[in-house]
Amino acid sequence: MFDKKEIEYIKKEKDEWETKKLDPVLSKRPERKKEFETTSKIKLKRFYTPADVDKMDYMRDIGFPGEYPYTRGVQPTMYRGKLWTMRQYAGFSTAEESNERYKYLLKQGTTGLSVAFDLPTQIGYDSDHPLAEGEVGKVGVAIDSLEDMETLFDGIPLDRVSTSMTINAPAAVLLAMYIAVAEKQGVSPDKLKGTIQNDILKEYIARGTYIFPIKPSMRLITNIFEYCAKHIPKWNTISISGYHIREAGATAVQEIAFTLADGIEYVNAAIKAGLDVDEFAPRLSFFFNSHNNLFEEVAKFRAARRLWARIMKERFHAKKEKSMMLRFHTQTAGSTLTAQQPDNNIIRVTIQALAAILGGTQSLHTNSRDEALALPTEDSVWC
Repeated sequence: MFDKKEIEYIKKEKDEWETKKLDPVLSKRPERKKEFETTSKIKLKRFYTPADVDKMDYMRDIGFPGEYPYTRGVQPTMYRGKLWTMRQYAGFSTAEESNERYKYLLKQGTTGLSVAFDLPTQIGYDSDHPLAEGEVGKVGVAIDSLEDMETLFDGIPLDRVSTSMTINAPAAVLLAMYIAVAEKQGVSPDKLKGTIQNDILKEYIARGTYIFPIKPSMRLITNIFEYCAKHIPKWNTISISGYHIREAGATAVQEIAFTLADGIEYVNAAIKAGLDVDEFAPRLSFFFNSHNNLFEEVAKFRAARRLWARIMKERFHAKKEKSMMLRFHTQTAGSTLTAQQPDNNIIRVTIQALAAILGGTQSLHTNSRDEALALPTEDSVWC
């Protein structure tokens, strides 16, 4: 660390540099505008020096990888030990067609499935319901029965593949179907790995696919926490989602603020229902967006881990290390994709994926180049 005299010297040198190099009369290339900022309206300095962190006892505050407050990642070895799970969000039309796509993705190297359900399924309607007309199979796969679920995962070994399901209001029903399909395959619940989104608060905030009032919805969620803690110990019982909040117009700061606030409410609800924090907290997971501003996004992920660790330790008095770890899935930003010049999306998604990896994500979905136009083609998914 720099001592006080060295910090003062750096500050003095920086001030002299700004006076000499940025004089509007002497400068050959003046700045284009008075202030620069990120897409989240955070003002950027011209450059940063050790003087910008002179009040920080660096190692005490940031910590080592795999140690509280997990700023540098939840695992000490991170990707040296295990790469992030590579998922492609997919689901469309019938269960048969979606099953074919899942098998194709697994052959192409994805290491986890991510199921998209159509809107009628997301809000609890069968495909033949009058209100489902025109929406069946459009933005995801239609699941009306256990038979559909069996078809969806036909030939896919559920003891070897982790499955993420983007389902919220009817999450308990879809999870029950998944367990039943696994049992028919001869796979016991304790071997299942995956996640249900199960995040109703962000549906009220940003997305809209809720069915029940908030209080009964929260009770269903805490019931799932309790059931999974007892019977499906490897299952992530919720994916507390900032992704949709960011897509709805939030800044990076607001994305983290709303997401962690929702997380606090879920923990409060579970404790009020009589659950011990260290019994359910290790299986809470998060879902974040990754935008174009590389350094801002990396800092966002690090800050989120750090904040959640302190919330769990200081506010909820969690004792297990895993209860304090913020594990998260990342998806690149759909709102940044362009339909007019879709190949530009390849570069945007590359930057966003890099931010997620440098930020220490546990799982990653990259949007395809033509996703602003329609469901991704096989060529785009393969790319």
